[in-house]
Amino acid sequence: MSHSYEYPRPALTVDVVVFGVDENDLKVLLIQRGLPPYEGSWALPGGFVQENESVEDAALRELREETGVARAPLEQYQVFSDPERDPRGWVVSVAFLALVRLSSHRVQAATDARDAAWFPTSDMPSLAFDHESIVSLARERLRERVQRRPVGFDLLPKKFTLTQLQRMYEKVLERALDKRNFRKKVLSMDILIELDEVQKDVAHRAARLYSFDRTRYREAERRGLVFGLG
Repeated sequence: MSHSYEYPRPALTVDVVVFGVDENDLKVLLIQRGLPPYEGSWALPGGFVQENESVEDAALRELREETGVARAPLEQYQVFSDPERDPRGWVVSVAFLALVRLSSHRVQAATDARDAAWFPTSDMPSLAFDHESIVSLARERLRERVQRRPVGFDLLPKKFTLTQLQRMYEKVLERALDKRNFRKKVLSMDILIELDEVQKDVAHRAARLYSFDRTRYREAERRGLVFGLG
């Protein structure tokens, strides 16, 4: 049985904020729009939800179609519904947050995106629509999450040094951390595996490599571990 609605309905879109970390910066994945409005401007990957499509499926589809990133764990974190946010009319957007390893994703623009590229969050171009606000809130959520859950390891290579781990936290939190206290705290949680490997092809003294043990973390959490770094 079909139903008609008495009240006007907004269009529904999705926007995806994808963060990655390299040696220098926390970065966000952007696309250059190939269609109006804001043709030629940089924006977040995203687009309209199709009929009989969930917002999660739409976000994954748009991310894959516009950037070539095929696999990224998504977390819905906010709805943006200002009636003036889109010049095309009343458009509500569901925003998603994703954390990826930069080395695992080669981006490539397609469909209605002219280009796709990573930008430092500290040096982004002007963004279309209200996407600067969407990114700003995503950064706040990321700062909150990395201090309470071990999600920051999703930004690192599977094998990393303690220095890389600390630098990742410093980039996300945007402040310096005391090296001695940071290492003491992270090692005391017993959630890392010290590998019998060191860095290769580095100019300085090669540092020991570690990996994050998710099973060990879950066991520690069941014993009452309260995760906290930063």
